[in-house]
Amino acid sequence: MEPVHAGLLGFVVLLGLLAYGMPIGVAMLLVGLGGGVLAFGMAFLVSSAAVVWGTLSEGGLLAIPLFILMGELILRGGLADRMYSVFAKWFDGVPGGLLYSNIGSCALFSATSGSSVATAATVGTVALPSMAARGYPMSAALGSLAAGGTLGILIPPSINLIIYGSITETSVGKLFLAGVIPGLLLTSCFMAWIYLSHLGRRQAEPRSGLSVLDKVRASRDLLEPAIIFIAVIGSLYSGLATASESAAIAVALTLAVIVRGGRLTARLVSDAFISAARTSGMVLFIVLSAFVLNLALSLTGIGEAMTGWILGFGLTPVELLLALLVFYIVLGMFMDTLSMMVATIPLIFPAVVAAQIDPIWFGIFIILMCELSLITPPVGMNLFVVQGVRRDGGSIRDVIRGVIPYALIMVLFTLLLIAFPGIATWLPG
Repeated sequence: MEPVHAGLLGFVVLLGLLAYGMPIGVAMLLVGLGGGVLAFGMAFLVSSAAVVWGTLSEGGLLAIPLFILMGELILRGGLADRMYSVFAKWFDGVPGGLLYSNIGSCALFSATSGSSVATAATVGTVALPSMAARGYPMSAALGSLAAGGTLGILIPPSINLIIYGSITETSVGKLFLAGVIPGLLLTSCFMAWIYLSHLGRRQAEPRSGLSVLDKVRASRDLLEPAIIFIAVIGSLYSGLATASESAAIAVALTLAVIVRGGRLTARLVSDAFISAARTSGMVLFIVLSAFVLNLALSLTGIGEAMTGWILGFGLTPVELLLALLVFYIVLGMFMDTLSMMVATIPLIFPAVVAAQIDPIWFGIFIILMCELSLITPPVGMNLFVVQGVRRDGGSIRDVIRGVIPYALIMVLFTLLLIAFPGIATWLPG
């Protein structure tokens, strides 16, 4: 069988296993091991063992469980409640004020948690009761939360960027820096939409009468999350720490913040560590399976053949990216974020590099595609997360209606990123 046909067959088998309900890590491991054994016999298992050992002993992957632990500590330490309260005070009396608070809180929580699902669930739990009490349309409220939650995998630190960096052997520090400006710009675009959609509307809720000085004083609650974010990015940017070391610093600072607030308990620490261990085990098993699949693709020549096949269409870099944009939008409707990343990057990344597309820039492109997949039905994870935290028993159609403008903004923002790649590459450069 031709390598290209074998690669396409393997991808179809992988999608079939996922459609059957098999976990992504198990499905990738079976496809990788099965293909390798068919091509090389039992000798492939020996090679796989070395890959598994090398992957699990790689120091860079230690950042994943540490950042997950940091997110769990922040989630349980009450920082999200205080973040939301600050933004709600600053946007008090502004038409759509709590919608701005949703986006701002999601952006700041993203900068300290690294998880979109955790961001959407945490801010949603805090925000929805207030929004329902003040008569906000449920579709607008839920849409802003689902879309704002996607910022968790773009604004650093991002678990997905760490996984992309591990699979493609790209600098995680540079990927983190590349996500800063796009993350802030996308946050601004979301807020610009809220402003435009509320032009001419009166705000039904009463003003609290807070002075500017009161709001400035309340902003002290943003200082601690900002210090954690600056410590992560600053230690990476200055070269003082690797991604794993900066993650350890972030965990230590988060614990210090919780202790200072008097919220540290044995139950909090126990729950955070157990939840982080479960999530880390799942994520690292998927990364391990992706490395085994990569080994099969490289040894069988499928990766090289797929690169030649894609380049054989004679597409320019821009045309290739537009084709990938459509491909990922469709794929994201049926696959979760992590599955989509680890299943496609081994096949597509070599062709992207051969087309002379910057790997750092492409990492941000992939993350934007993952963000879209989080809010595109029928398998958009954030749609179900936000729907799960509402208490009025309404239909998920409210969430879907609410995220449509934000999904369109993400597509337009991706086109802007293609037209002006410096948005992502300037800071790490």
